[in-house]
Amino acid sequence: MRQGASIDASRYECRLRGAMSSFRNGEDTSATAVAASPPPGAAPGAPAEAPVTEAAELAWDAPAVLLAPRLAQFAGVARHEHITQAARELGVPQPTLSRSVARLEADLGVALLARHGRTVSLTPVGRTFARAVERALAEVGRAAEAARADADPAAGKVAFGFLHTMGPETMPTLIREFRETHPRVRFALVQSYGEDMIERMRAGELDLCLTSPVPDAPDLVTRRLDEQRLYLVVPADHRLAGRRRVRLAETAEESFVTLEPGYGLRRLTDALCEQAGFRPRIAFEGEEPETLRGLVAAGLGVALLPPPTLPRPGVHELTVTAPRAVREIGVAWMAGRPETAPVTAFRRFLLGRRGHLTPG
Repeated sequence: MRQGASIDASRYECRLRGAMSSFRNGEDTSATAVAASPPPGAAPGAPAEAPVTEAAELAWDAPAVLLAPRLAQFAGVARHEHITQAARELGVPQPTLSRSVARLEADLGVALLARHGRTVSLTPVGRTFARAVERALAEVGRAAEAARADADPAAGKVAFGFLHTMGPETMPTLIREFRETHPRVRFALVQSYGEDMIERMRAGELDLCLTSPVPDAPDLVTRRLDEQRLYLVVPADHRLAGRRRVRLAETAEESFVTLEPGYGLRRLTDALCEQAGFRPRIAFEGEEPETLRGLVAAGLGVALLPPPTLPRPGVHELTVTAPRAVREIGVAWMAGRPETAPVTAFRRFLLGRRGHLTPG
């Protein structure tokens, strides 16, 4: 053990025994205890809280860390109930395997095996522990297979986020074109707004995202890909509906329908109105641009929106001549984070679409 890593032996043994005490009576009682315990302060008879499924803290002296190297060896012995056969299967010397299982029993403070000369059999607690170990090892195996599958250059997975406004047309077109040369690559798609996607990337839930405005943060790498014109959307019977162009200042007295605060398009709407010399009067806020178009069609206000996928009846869209109403769209990914081959390929594909990303 390296210098500075020594521990109090009695404290170590107590922590291990406390953590594994659920196996001492031949059954795993820890999960039952958690499931049966009502939340603190709950009235008698109140429903129990669901078992915690979040990842446990893995301190250097946590039982899972200390026991993990010996669990696969114990599982081999448990399957055969024979040290020699298990050693042959695992490819380790028989004395090494015997010492490993004995050390595991000492760490747990329970007898997992009953020795009968050259043969062994599982004790009741050992049989219960073996079932739990087999489940854990199977889960690790599935996780390893999933990790390898996601990183497969030909058939891996890309976790990709994009804006709501890019869902109906832009994203399906991009993925179809990418899969012409990478037909087996899979996608986990997240449709959201910019700030949420950035936080999901930081949390490791996304590999990269298309967002607007293009963020500026030290932990991100970003590239501007395209810009998209925004139009003033008015009801079909609006006073401006007979025109093709408009200065935004002409709408200073109008009621606006917009996305909620936090959305990039909302910030851009506020900024453009400020450039035009007024603060917009917000009548309605929403989460979907097409919902906003519906509100405009109902005569409930006007909106600054990117072009629709399909023409929407009941509205008229005008080009804004002043100020220049466009939004920049870019791709973002985490700086310094290793990426799989499929992610690299898709990122390069997106960069190759610079200036030709959107139809609007």
